[in-house]
Amino acid sequence: MLRVAILSDTHGVLDPRIADIVSDCDLAVHGGDIGNAGVLAGLKPRSGRVIAVLGNNDSPAKWPERETWLLGQLPAQVAEELPGGQLVVVHGHRTPAKGRHERLRRRFPEARAVVYGHSHRLATDCDALPWLLNPGAAGRSRTFGGPSCIVLEATTGSWSLQVHRFAEPRGHGRPSRRRG
Repeated sequence: MLRVAILSDTHGVLDPRIADIVSDCDLAVHGGDIGNAGVLAGLKPRSGRVIAVLGNNDSPAKWPERETWLLGQLPAQVAEELPGGQLVVVHGHRTPAKGRHERLRRRFPEARAVVYGHSHRLATDCDALPWLLNPGAAGRSRTFGGPSCIVLEATTGSWSLQVHRFAEPRGHGRPSRRRG
């Protein structure tokens, strides 16, 4: 069995609880909007192997200047063979939100699952092949209920998912409104 940690949209901050999950997996997959090289360095799966794609916010203007060289090393999409099928990783910003799942299924019919990010909204659509997996946001930015990730367990015979969502760290949720 291969355990794959799937995360996205860290925007420069990797939640430490998600980093702990990654350390218990064989492979880490980041669906873009990484934010800086420190996020990728903080992903420490057992094999040491990290797959990441560029997001729309992964640009020289939004990364520390001394780290922008890394952007040229990141692809726009990846197709990775896993036990039991192919996992495709894209950020998703080039696919309109309306009809995104149908479009991704048509674009990648050979995949068993497609990982995408961009919306920051956790979604697991396993009603048809390929599965569409959005791990939500694994940092602090727009987590819509707390930082989240997905663990895919892949064997040649079956794939299964574990969804992990954590409470917002104190001081990082919406500001409270005082009355009176």
